[in-house]
Amino acid sequence: MELRKTRLALSPEVEEKMRIDRTSIPSLLFLSQGSGFLALSVFVFLIFAFLSACASGDELARGRYLVEALMACDNCHTPRGPDGYDMSLRFSGGTQVFSEKDYIVRGSNISPDHHAGIGAWSDARIRAAIVEGVGPTRRLAPVMPSESYRVLTPQDLKAIIGFLRAAAPVSSSLPPQQTGGALEQRPAIPGAEAPFTDADLSDRLKRGLYLASLARCMSCHTGESGGASDPKGRLGAGGKLFRTRAGVAVASNITSHPTNGVGAWTDEELKRAITHGIGQNGAPLAPTMANLSRAHFSKMTEEDVDALVAWIRTLPPRE
Repeated sequence: MELRKTRLALSPEVEEKMRIDRTSIPSLLFLSQGSGFLALSVFVFLIFAFLSACASGDELARGRYLVEALMACDNCHTPRGPDGYDMSLRFSGGTQVFSEKDYIVRGSNISPDHHAGIGAWSDARIRAAIVEGVGPTRRLAPVMPSESYRVLTPQDLKAIIGFLRAAAPVSSSLPPQQTGGALEQRPAIPGAEAPFTDADLSDRLKRGLYLASLARCMSCHTGESGGASDPKGRLGAGGKLFRTRAGVAVASNITSHPTNGVGAWTDEELKRAITHGIGQNGAPLAPTMANLSRAHFSKMTEEDVDALVAWIRTLPPRE
């Protein structure tokens, strides 16, 4: 095969933009400018750039999916208007007040604003806040469900940070957070105490556990013992009270118990409850779950909903 000499006519501006460190790619691709291999080198460089851009796009899409469909970050960190989240102020801080004996807080500004948000934070600091519940100066209030996020794979955690950094920076002024006492992380779901691997997610039941942890299903649906959440003895048993504008709602028992739980529900009924907020009898679920279903869980992929339902089926029956 004969390789003919080729010379590309590039403007000085284009040549400057395409100038890269030749030590970063095998030197075979960079023979003299007059050789036929210059065209090949440019072609390969453009392919590398294209693939890199695609990877970044895939990572952002994955981050968006995790934040919007599973973790529901807007629920605490985006203010609400009369018709739902005010997306013009996305991630600028929530309107809900979370009050316990050791803290009175609102969801903080997690937009990339350098003063009010996390724009000046390093990736390591953002990572610590998400999975360890530790802020720049103190431990975060346990309403930040970092125990549910310990399970995140390294790639998924990276995708989340990338998505948050790509959001629009929004300046905001929130009341100071009031914290004190012992701010300890809540216990994680058994089996979800440490990061998963990508290989773990290929197993349907492990994937279901991963999704249940990220979506914080057991934060609402786990019963209490002695006034504290008991994920070992009351996992999925429900009973937690939620006071909303529509009244008081009680988290359902979602164990495999045939009468108190969802043991008698079909898979399709469970999927409809998760993604549409509709109960077995066809009536809407209470606002907390119904709102999460419409705004977030409705965006879950069919594969993920199937995996989540399969894992819920493994919960031992609880009264």
